[in-house]
Amino acid sequence: MKLSEFELEVINLLWELKESTAPELHRHIIKHKQVTYSTVKTIIDRLEKKQAIKRIKNFGRTIVYAPAIKQESLQKPMIKKFIEKVCAGNPRLLLNHLLEDEKLSDDDIAYLQSIINKRK
Repeated sequence: MKLSEFELEVINLLWELKESTAPELHRHIIKHKQVTYSTVKTIIDRLEKKQAIKRIKNFGRTIVYAPAIKQESLQKPMIKKFIEKVCAGNPRLLLNHLLEDEKLSDDDIAYLQSIINKRK
């Protein structure tokens, strides 16, 4: 599934909220991005057409949406494609960036170490 940056932002918000209406999503988004309600509604309609989100209930004319796909099912192929495009297919470049350039907490480092230990 191919999603635009804004579509990804909206579905990430829905994964966080579990379910939401278009007006609620708009209220969250305008806190950091100046967009109209109709723009957000258009993105919701596109996500619904792509079957990334679904309608779960109605309150009069207000529709409640929820994710129709799991976060992992979208993230894994996107990360793989990112590594192919940005890192020339070499995951070491991404790992090096994460370890050298990003501020990782002790919990983050312990988590990475546990993954490495499982792979050995």
